[in-house]
Amino acid sequence: MITVGVVGSSDEESFPLQLNSLHEFRLSLGSLTVVVKGRVAHCHIEDVDPESVLYRAGVEFVDMPEWVARAIGEFVDALKTGRQA
Repeated sequence: MITVGVVGSSDEESFPLQLNSLHEFRLSLGSLTVVVKGRVAHCHIEDVDPESVLYRAGVEFVDMPEWVARAIGEFVDALKTGRQA
């Protein structure tokens, strides 16, 4: 599961992500899909059960064009408005 904000995301993974590593993320924002570069800011164990380990990683978006930041912000705002209705 990924939680997205304007400046980054919080991701749940079945494997640990290396701190400060850079990755590309493809985000579907309704009818628009964008690719953003992100740096792993933190990664820790979220949950352990007998069959798996779940990690939570915080990713900071970097080198993001203004139009992509605006599109993400509008998408997040739309989600918040939809939840309040």
